[in-house]
Amino acid sequence: MKTLDELQEFYGSTLVEQLSLLENMRSKLVARLAIAAAIIAATVLIALLLIVRMAPVHVVMFAVVGGIVLFTFVASILSRGYVREFKIRIIGRIVKFLDENLNYVPHGCIPKSKFVASEIFKTRPNRYKGDDLVTGNLGGTQIEFSELHAEYESGSGKNRSRRTVFKGLFFIADFNKNFTCHVVVLPDTAEKLFGGFGKLLQSWNLARDQLIKLEDPRFERSFAVYGNDQIQARYILSTSLMERIINFREKTGRRIYLSFVGSKVFVAVTYTKRLFEPKIFTTLLDFEMVREYFEDLQLAAGIVDDLNLNTRIWSKR
Repeated sequence: MKTLDELQEFYGSTLVEQLSLLENMRSKLVARLAIAAAIIAATVLIALLLIVRMAPVHVVMFAVVGGIVLFTFVASILSRGYVREFKIRIIGRIVKFLDENLNYVPHGCIPKSKFVASEIFKTRPNRYKGDDLVTGNLGGTQIEFSELHAEYESGSGKNRSRRTVFKGLFFIADFNKNFTCHVVVLPDTAEKLFGGFGKLLQSWNLARDQLIKLEDPRFERSFAVYGNDQIQARYILSTSLMERIINFREKTGRRIYLSFVGSKVFVAVTYTKRLFEPKIFTTLLDFEMVREYFEDLQLAAGIVDDLNLNTRIWSKR
């Protein structure tokens, strides 16, 4: 994998020129946004002055919220071209810098069908979006990953509610072995909270297959594993792989989920922030910003090495 020294050299030789051009676009965008904000604020203020004495409080609040929503919509339209250019010129180049065999599609994402097929999340989302799709072959292993935001919305009107199923990076790779079982590895919160009783609670999870019993106490304290075949599950989750998964979780410092289905490995890494989006109200001429994008991309692409997916222990038939 590329080092920070190599990234620093790439930044100076390639990215600074592109960032300087985009910085000019950003400055013009900020000026247009300021004008739009002033016009909308003035319009809302005038409306409030006209109706505040005769309208109930909720009408006033509606006007204020309406102004905010309108500005958000206008800002999205005004910034669309800038965002597109940034992703092509900067994120696309960083992806190629990581590995020439990787391809980048700014507005693509992992299909919903593959997200559901992973069996990691039992709630099927009815609101689904994503971007920043990366695909390619790393050392003989086919991979794809993207940012995803999957939600489930229910009810209507005042009873409408929406909850996040998953938000973060979603990664898929060829596991280089045919297997008929499916195994899901989830963050273990029950055992951490309730100890031995937590393991009993895990076994009562009727939405999942049987609880897989493993011989690594450290791994079992960190994850709950479910599958439909005890023997094959232990065959997939070898001692070395369990150690690598623990190390990967500690490296990311985030909640991670994995599954092994259809000879593929699926990895979900939770994020609360939007990934690979350009700055609008701060300068782009900042190496630390580029470093952050690089490290997030490298974390995803590095799963191949972190889980040792290029080692052909098994052969496909």
